[in-house]
Amino acid sequence: MSRRIGQKGNVFQHSQNWEPTGKTYGRFWVDVPDCKRRRKIIALGVCRTQSIAKRRLREFIETTGVNNKQTFTSTTAPATTLRVQAEKWIASLSTRRRKPVKPATIFGWQHALDKWILPNIGDMLLSEVSNGMLRGLVCKMAAAGLSPKTIVNYAQVVKLVLASCVNDDGEQIHPRKWNHDFIGLPIVEKEKQHRPSVTETELVEILASTKKRYAVLFALLAGTGLRIGEALGLKPTDLSPDCRVLHVRRSIWHGQEQLPKTPSAVREVDIAEPLARLVRGDVGGKTAYLFETASGRPLIQRNVLGMLHATGKKVGFHAFRRFRTETLRRARVPEDLIKLWLGHSKQTVTDYYASGLSKDLAWRQECCERVGLGFSLMGLHGLQNVAPIDEVKVA
Repeated sequence: MSRRIGQKGNVFQHSQNWEPTGKTYGRFWVDVPDCKRRRKIIALGVCRTQSIAKRRLREFIETTGVNNKQTFTSTTAPATTLRVQAEKWIASLSTRRRKPVKPATIFGWQHALDKWILPNIGDMLLSEVSNGMLRGLVCKMAAAGLSPKTIVNYAQVVKLVLASCVNDDGEQIHPRKWNHDFIGLPIVEKEKQHRPSVTETELVEILASTKKRYAVLFALLAGTGLRIGEALGLKPTDLSPDCRVLHVRRSIWHGQEQLPKTPSAVREVDIAEPLARLVRGDVGGKTAYLFETASGRPLIQRNVLGMLHATGKKVGFHAFRRFRTETLRRARVPEDLIKLWLGHSKQTVTDYYASGLSKDLAWRQECCERVGLGFSLMGLHGLQNVAPIDEVKVA
């Protein structure tokens, strides 16, 4: 390829002499997967002169990228299906040196592959994965009633798999210029996305209708804004002696410890005194995790969700996180402190300038007490704690 100077092709007509009104054709060489080259002939229409025909042929060769290095690499690469490349891609995500992917994210991408992508286009060659192919997949997903956000996420997985196929120099073998208008990729309108929360009344009802071990967990989620994996990963040593501050150092996913979601998620979270008093009464006797089974293992997220739904409230754990965010916003808590407590990343240079505020414990706890919880813990302090038991599997 490095010795090629680029072909111009040649033009011809079937008549012996050039006919200004006759049909004109162009021919040139194209690379094929068996590493050989073959002739290709295209119709150029009616060309009054040979110069016009040659110009049209040159424009076609330039537009289609016949002389490009990328085209040569793509057409002569070993024939690989999307299914085979997807397996290689998934296997590399958790072990790559730069930005390894969390197991929960890999699980979601694998689900997209198994449910939609591989059954529909898994046996297609990577060279055949195009805007038209992706358009067909998007149409099928839309017809099945998938939400715009889900369709966008699944289409992104296709793009990531294709982009992961690179040569020895790290260059994409099958680069694509995606046309979202042609594909029909839906636009995600954030204001229309489903983001359920809970009200103060609903939260009190949840706490009153479940066992204390779960009530303490739900109260902690709503009173701190912790993610469910972060809460299940808490150990007694992560709490200050007065339980007024907790340190988020790990997360639980499928019963296994992992690092929190992002670097910003490793943080300190202040707890209002009413909730701290409840936690102090619950932490005694715990050895491994704050919310543990009889064997000392962390609670299983699926089973905890079953206990939440058993209260009659069909919401997810993020509803508690949204409730805490709303409570903090109503109290006009500084945005720097909201981001710290929720584990959100800094967005501007000003955020980094004010990073010293996170070390001002007195100021943080003053704001925490001023805000409070936004809900009542009345009745929880008098409940008897439930001894650790083995997890009851929820269907």
